[in-house]
Amino acid sequence: MKYKAPGKCPVCGEKLSITKLSCPRCSTAIEGDFQPCEFCRLPEEDLEFVKVFIRCRGNIKDVEKELGISYPTVRGKLDSVIRGLGYEVSSKELIKESEDKTAARNEILDQLSSGEISPKEATERIKNL
Repeated sequence: MKYKAPGKCPVCGEKLSITKLSCPRCSTAIEGDFQPCEFCRLPEEDLEFVKVFIRCRGNIKDVEKELGISYPTVRGKLDSVIRGLGYEVSSKELIKESEDKTAARNEILDQLSSGEISPKEATERIKNL
């Protein structure tokens, strides 16, 4: 059984490097200081999101439907992946994301007020933001 290599040190949180590679067939071993791919360091949840995002060809509406989450949540997960790959998310994008979440929350509350959805459904939708 193969296990996913950890990307961060469990003690200090520093990125781990790979120091030995070996061939399971002929037992050849290579030692050095190797870095895993950027995606290998992502948490499993982020990797699953990336798979869905790619399968949906980057169409956020399709990602929303497949994962059953709101647009702001998709954006938040995408921002998490972007940061996990070592890139910065612009403050302009973070402000827009916050505004989108507020708008989505207000829409849910309006639907609750008008009786379109139940309190239980409203609670679940707000949790998924």
